Amino acid sequence: MRVLVVTAVPVERDAVTRAFGGGTEVLALPGAELHRTGAFDVLAGGVGPAAAAAATAFALASASPAAAVPSPYGLVVSAGIGGGFAPAAPLGSLVVASAIVAADLGAETPEGFAPVTALGFGRDSFTPPPALVREVASATGAAPGPVLTVSTVTGTAERAAALRAAHPGALAEAMEGFGVAEAAERAGVPVLELRAVSNAVGPRDRAAWRIGDALAALTEAFGKTAPVLEGWHRHDH
Repeated sequence: MRVLVVTAVPVERDAVTRAFGGGTEVLALPGAELHRTGAFDVLAGGVGPAAAAAATAFALASASPAAAVPSPYGLVVSAGIGGGFAPAAPLGSLVVASAIVAADLGAETPEGFAPVTALGFGRDSFTPPPALVREVASATGAAPGPVLTVSTVTGTAERAAALRAAHPGALAEAMEGFGVAEAAERAGVPVLELRAVSNAVGPRDRAAWRIGDALAALTEAFGKTAPVLEGWHRHDH
């Protein structure tokens, strides 16, 4: 089974590919590069849900015998660093999404924020395969729980509190998971999201971010995750 891993930026892509060791073949696609190593194709698709969805959809659509990517994908993984909700997801820890949630897709109303589903159309969450989530959590020590997708990184305590109230149990926020999941769903491919925590969700304090530590944790996580993903089958529950 071939696995497509979608990150936002090249440093995340490189952190993932380092986990696999060996050489990497670079395949050119219009506007992007796929870094292939073994059964994994790793793509830096851009920041935010729109860029992530577009890049993922294009890579999935290119997976045909006549294209640069000859093998169909059995799984798509949204991967990278993100913010963690303290104390459940401290800096340097790992989170694997039990639900991928669009936290700011909807409308502001006099009663507060209404998700798109409450407006009567669309969807605001995807559920990765539960058995796979459990296996990845067991292999890596990642905490399983909802991961929120936002288009604007949280920068205040008030916004962090509002997200916690609206999404009890949420462990982390990032900017790409829901976009990746939308594209994977339309292609009929299961999705997973794995995040290493680089900063706390709340007041913006760049001096407190630990991006290097989070990238190192991401590399270690994929070293442990790769055998799980390679042995997983879509019929597993």
